[in-house]
Amino acid sequence: MKASDKFKYKLQTATVVEKLIAVNVLVFVLIYLFRTIAFLFQFPSNFFMEWFVFPKEPGEFIFKPWSIITYAFLHSGIWHILSNMLILYFSGIYFLNYFSPKRLLNYFFLGVIVGALVYMLSYNLFPAFAATGRSYLLGASAGVMAVLVGIASYIPNMRVRLMLLGSIKFWYIAAFLVLLDVIQIPMGNAGGHLAHLGGALLGYVYTTQLQKGNDIGSWFEKIMDSFASMFSSSPKKAKMKTVYRKEKATSTGKRRSTSSRMNKNEKQKRIDNILDKISTSGYDSLSKEEKDFLFKAGKED
Repeated sequence: MKASDKFKYKLQTATVVEKLIAVNVLVFVLIYLFRTIAFLFQFPSNFFMEWFVFPKEPGEFIFKPWSIITYAFLHSGIWHILSNMLILYFSGIYFLNYFSPKRLLNYFFLGVIVGALVYMLSYNLFPAFAATGRSYLLGASAGVMAVLVGIASYIPNMRVRLMLLGSIKFWYIAAFLVLLDVIQIPMGNAGGHLAHLGGALLGYVYTTQLQKGNDIGSWFEKIMDSFASMFSSSPKKAKMKTVYRKEKATSTGKRRSTSSRMNKNEKQKRIDNILDKISTSGYDSLSKEEKDFLFKAGKED
C-alpha cells in the first residue's frame, strides 16, 4: 500500500476525536512555524493571531465574529495543547461508546461558544476585571471540559483506572478539574478558568437535558449539516422510470421479517449486557471482542 493510500485510510478510519486532535496539532505547528519565520525576518507576527483569538470587548468581537470558534484551535504553548488533547482523547473514548460523533461535536463546539460568552460577560461584569486592559481568550479547554463533564454526568459511577491513583469513579475526575478551575481564578488566567467553567456547565446541562428527552444541541447540528452540505457534491441521478409490482406476502417473507426482529432484539440485549458490565466493573473490564462489538454497534446506529 502506498504512503498516500495509508494516509487516506487512516483519515477515513479515524474517530472524530482523533480528527479534532489532528486539526488542533496541525494549527499549532503551522502557527509556530509562522512565528519562527517572523522572528528570523524580524516582522510582526501578533497581527495574525489577533484576528482569530476571542476578545473580551463586544465591540471588537462584532468585527470578527468567527473568533468565537477559531480561538479554540489556538494554544499558548506545548503544555497548553498537550493537556487539552490528552483530556479530550481520554473523555472522547468514553463519550463515543454512548453517543454519536455528531453529538460529540455538538458538545465540543457549544462548550467553546458558551465558554467564550462566559469569559466576555465576566470581564465586563465583575469589578475585579475593571482595570484589565486588552485581553484575549484562546485554547480548546472550554470544549474539552464540555465533553468531559458531559460524559461524566452520563456515567458518573463508572470506575476508570488511572496511573498511581488506581480505580476511581468518573465523576471524581470531572469534579476535581472543575474545582481546580474555581480555586485558580484569583491566582492568574482568570478568563481561561471562567471559560472552562462555562464549558463544564454546558456539558452538564446538555447531558441532564438529554436524560429528560431534550436535545438542546439539535439546532446547532442542523446548522453544521447545512454548512457541510454546501461543500458536498452529489452526482445527479439519471431519470429512470420505476415500475412497481405488488406481490403477495409469502410465508418466507414473514419468516425473514421475524428473524430480522429477533436478531435486532438479541443484538440490543447483548449491548445492554455490555453496558451493565461497564457500569459495574468499568470499560477496561471488557474483552477486545466486546469492545469491538460495542464500537461496531455504535457505528451502525
